[in-house]
Amino acid sequence: MNAKNCLIFGGSGQIGSSLIRKLTKNNIKVTVVTRNIHQKGLKIKTQANAGYIDIVEANVFEEKKIEKLFIEADCCINLIGILFEKKRGNTFKNIHTIFPKLIAKLCKKHNLDNFIHVSALGVNEAVDSKYAISKLEGEKNILDNFSKSTILRPSIIFSNSDNFSTQFMTLLSRLPVFPLYYSGKTSFMPIHCSDLTDIIYHIISEGSESQIIECVGPEKLTFREILEILLNLINKKRLLIPFPLTLAKLSAKLFQLLPNPLLTEDQLRLLKYDNVPSGKYKTNFDLGLPSKLKFKEEVEKYAFMWRDGGQFSTKKYESENIKKNNI
Repeated sequence: MNAKNCLIFGGSGQIGSSLIRKLTKNNIKVTVVTRNIHQKGLKIKTQANAGYIDIVEANVFEEKKIEKLFIEADCCINLIGILFEKKRGNTFKNIHTIFPKLIAKLCKKHNLDNFIHVSALGVNEAVDSKYAISKLEGEKNILDNFSKSTILRPSIIFSNSDNFSTQFMTLLSRLPVFPLYYSGKTSFMPIHCSDLTDIIYHIISEGSESQIIECVGPEKLTFREILEILLNLINKKRLLIPFPLTLAKLSAKLFQLLPNPLLTEDQLRLLKYDNVPSGKYKTNFDLGLPSKLKFKEEVEKYAFMWRDGGQFSTKKYESENIKKNNI
């Protein structure tokens, strides 16, 4: 498949920004749908090569307005997802279950070449999580309505614009102690955003026979190991204390009252399950699309922002100071 026009939902986040750069650099035109063009339009537009991007303002459930965009599209990519529910329709069911079904039906109606949907790793196993259940139901809706779909299930995605490594470094730089839920034993295989968008670009360019692909990074790390790496990179020492489940549940109840909660009860349930390949589906490695970027090496490139001294704490400035002072 040689797609020339990709319709993207959710293009303003870390995956969308990386993907837009990659596609437009390779002469693929993108049409990006956003809820608020005044708030996000400039950011989205600056990611693309000039002349290869259109931005359309639309609510994801304005079906008539959205359908017009499918007429010129060769493929569709859905990157929309939420980690916690809000009021005004921002629910797991609406975003993860109903909306993907709508897209799949429109892809079939307009005979698109492919529909690429980014879901999440571990949704089969986390049977008591509303987030995971909604993701799994959304996947089923897609495959039931459009057979030419590819569902990507990534482990935790990281980059310098993520809500994972950056948020944890912020917390670790400020808090004297940090709780370890489930003793910090939960395993992850973090995948860098650039590696994930390489996989998406390959599917757009070459196609894929696999309907579900589990996307993982090159190494397996426990939650404790991830925190220890981050502490090392920001030159901090903190107490990592295993949290009893009763206290963990209580803290989650309190945190989820915040506008942007650090932890919800549903996320706490997700942390029980290892975020690694299930063995039931092919991974990006099985398909000859290995992830190359390792967690510590990549986070080190931007971790200086959380160190005392900021950019002047980097090895570059340290070596310059040594030379100046003849040390």
